[in-house]
Amino acid sequence: MNLPPEDIAQQQQPEPLLKVVRTPLIGFPDVIIHATETAVKKHSRYKEAKSGDSEAAIELVLATISDEQVENLRILLDGRKPLLASAHAYEAEGVNAIPEAFADELAQRLDLVVDSGIVQTNVVAHTGANGFGRLARQPFFEGAVTHGQDYVLVDDFVGMGGTLANLRGYIEAQGGKVIGAVTLTGKPYSAKLALDEAQLQELRKIHGTELETWWQENYGHSFDCLTQSEARYLARSPDVDTIRDRIAEAKQTGDGGSV
Repeated sequence: MNLPPEDIAQQQQPEPLLKVVRTPLIGFPDVIIHATETAVKKHSRYKEAKSGDSEAAIELVLATISDEQVENLRILLDGRKPLLASAHAYEAEGVNAIPEAFADELAQRLDLVVDSGIVQTNVVAHTGANGFGRLARQPFFEGAVTHGQDYVLVDDFVGMGGTLANLRGYIEAQGGKVIGAVTLTGKPYSAKLALDEAQLQELRKIHGTELETWWQENYGHSFDCLTQSEARYLARSPDVDTIRDRIAEAKQTGDGGSV
């Protein structure tokens, strides 16, 4: 079948770039992390839970949840009753069952409600990925958000914080308010999502406006919407060309290469 020239031209147009929705994380409280990575990832049911086994996820959560950190979340809430929004992440083996099991347990202990309607819409394969892989493959979300409602984000792991930042951005763009985040595990320094001014200025000093302009064009936000760990990782990367090349490689291959 011969298509008219205007239809051929339309088919040849590149697909529009998807942009994440983020706002600066100034003042956002540190993520409440419950257990060490060793305790969680070396648990006998971890792999099963990560690949979608709900019973394994419940067993893992019950073995590693921290009473002290549950109490710290209670203190952060200060009487508020947020909805718990868990990150339903797609893994290579299936849908990660840990965030939902963790959210359910927190809801039971704190008399809260889990909102299971907000879901991740793409596969990012962050498990085991390096920084470039995490930066390249951004998670996107969809689902109904209650306008004016408080939310707390729940995930199994915080690394560079991009998933939490994107989920927060999505919820707040739809009229919700994110007041905190909690994860089962993560590195202690990853708890700080809010980018401080010193790290922001260091990043801009090292890589100048060239990278920030490119970032705005490709991700839809400037450096002030990065997490602390994302900004630190970029600041420690050799140069602008290396960053762009490694991110492009990670998008194509599912890996970020080495710095």
